[in-house]
Amino acid sequence: MLEFLFLFTIVIAGTGGELCVSRAMKEIGEVHDFRPPALARFVFRAMRVGWMWAGIALMTLGFFSLLAMLSIENVSFVVPVTALSYAAGTLGALLFLHERISPQRWLGRSTACRGYGFSGSTCVGFPILIVTPNRL
Repeated sequence: MLEFLFLFTIVIAGTGGELCVSRAMKEIGEVHDFRPPALARFVFRAMRVGWMWAGIALMTLGFFSLLAMLSIENVSFVVPVTALSYAAGTLGALLFLHERISPQRWLGRSTACRGYGFSGSTCVGFPILIVTPNRL
């Protein structure tokens, strides 16, 4: 049950944070001048946008949930399962950022999620295969 809670938090908080930062960056605009004073003004402008702070907070929560999940589960389980973030990010871009998502992108996301899901369900001995080839 704890694993499901951490997974849910990783996917929702991490993806939500990325979407909030993306929304903030769309409000702020692009960086055109890379001189230090111009970059400093850009950073201060970004710090005044609430979406940026919400995104940073959510990504922080997602990161610490990932660390907690890695402390109780194997990497070979955690990394494939967190691939659900790809689908959540695409869905969030459609609903929250109102982006147009092409059918090819939906197909790519679903293929990636299925592939990672398949590898996550079949790679129980994967770390052993990496460690043991020198002994063969």
